[in-house]
Amino acid sequence: MPNNEKSLLKLFEINFLGKSPKWYKRLILLFLIINPLILLTTGSFFTGWVILAEFIFTLAFSLTCYPLLSGGLIAIESVFMGMTTGQLIYNEIEHNLEVILLLIFMVAGIHFMKDFLSWIFTRLLFVTKSKIGLSLIFCFSGAFLSAWLDALTVIAVIISITTSFYDIYEHVSYENRITENITHSEKEILIKDDIRNFEGFLRNLLMHTAIGTAIGGTSTIVGEPQNLIIGNIMKWSFLEFFMKMSHVSIPIILVGFITVIITEKLKILGYGYPMPDRVRNILYHDMKEKDKRKTKNDYFRLFLQAIVALWLILGLAFHLAPVGLIGISIVILLTSLLGKVTEQKIGEAFEESLPFTSLLVVFFAIVSIIQNHNLFNPIINYALSKQGNEQILSFFFASGILSAISDNVFVATIYIQEAHKAFQNNLITKSQFDSLAIAINIGTNIPSMATPNGQAAFLFLLTSSIAQRIELSYISMLKLALPYTIILTLTALFFLN
Repeated sequence: MPNNEKSLLKLFEINFLGKSPKWYKRLILLFLIINPLILLTTGSFFTGWVILAEFIFTLAFSLTCYPLLSGGLIAIESVFMGMTTGQLIYNEIEHNLEVILLLIFMVAGIHFMKDFLSWIFTRLLFVTKSKIGLSLIFCFSGAFLSAWLDALTVIAVIISITTSFYDIYEHVSYENRITENITHSEKEILIKDDIRNFEGFLRNLLMHTAIGTAIGGTSTIVGEPQNLIIGNIMKWSFLEFFMKMSHVSIPIILVGFITVIITEKLKILGYGYPMPDRVRNILYHDMKEKDKRKTKNDYFRLFLQAIVALWLILGLAFHLAPVGLIGISIVILLTSLLGKVTEQKIGEAFEESLPFTSLLVVFFAIVSIIQNHNLFNPIINYALSKQGNEQILSFFFASGILSAISDNVFVATIYIQEAHKAFQNNLITKSQFDSLAIAINIGTNIPSMATPNGQAAFLFLLTSSIAQRIELSYISMLKLALPYTIILTLTALFFLN
């Protein structure tokens, strides 16, 4: 009997969370064991904060184990513990349905457009040999596109492009990577060095672009989902929103571009990785070879993708339909025009987005715990207790800090509603109300970039397949975002006053 028990425990240990390290498996089991005990001894408020910390821990070790599994177990246990309910989670999902539809369909649509995007961005890669120049191009592209389109869509595009670059390099045979007449061991050292620098180079480009989406997203009503919520409550038009934010958002964008130069020039906190010349040559030769092999039909297919890309830009820029519906229209148009008619071919496009969409549902379960037990109330009440300029700064810092550990859409919704109530009750003037709305918008967009869970686009990047391949971990993203967070938060503070 003891031998059987031992073998069953061993089998459980082998199968539970797969190939994750033993310490990680045991820690997750410890979380699951102690959570009910914490609830019984300390109450729901403290337990809610513990569960939030545990979920952030699962995000921090997303390269060790995809957080859907470990975070999902914690969320399921929370339901059984009565910390939240299925209905409350469903309400959060319903409230964020547009984001879920965006992830499912827009990311799939981008998959069918990747040949055109790869064709465009590969050429962009060779516009300049300057790493600073290229970083500025990617950051500017992220900022400009995010201001008109959607940060998640922009990140999906950049992930597709960097994955394409990495695939090209990876598929070149081992022997052909190094052409110098040197020994095998020397060749191995050079290859490892190239891989290290190329992965660092891609990490830098991805983070510059991600930061670009955050700074560009502050400026327009369609830049981020929370902007739309704030704009609707304030009854600001597209132009009015832009003008109200411009005295803060434009300096933030300009300082953001300057920060790109500073981080690359000084090689701060993991920036400054060059693209190895050998890798550049491989990508360049691959581009030329593909161009030689392209037929008239290949160029026609690129033309079709470009036409659909134009519809994507116009549809999002003018908000002709909810983002998710535009996404499914992209899927239908491209699969029809490109002749991808089998279920298997179409299904491949959804492989990237569905795990993250599932993770987002788990995240909404955690958000429902925050809301159900009023975890943020002390911070909200503190901000509301302040007066004048102190209140504006309190709203900025409180919304920024809470966005960095929670969901910026959720935080913005709470704060703008509280500010709206104060205005309706004549506790603040219209001018103060406008200033608070600006502080909430900037707070949920800028300080929230400090952590990957602060913005959906950053979280999507963290859990993408390319992040694992180039070792873009939670800690790496914290470190790479730090100079931007400090400089741009100080910039926001200066121009908010």
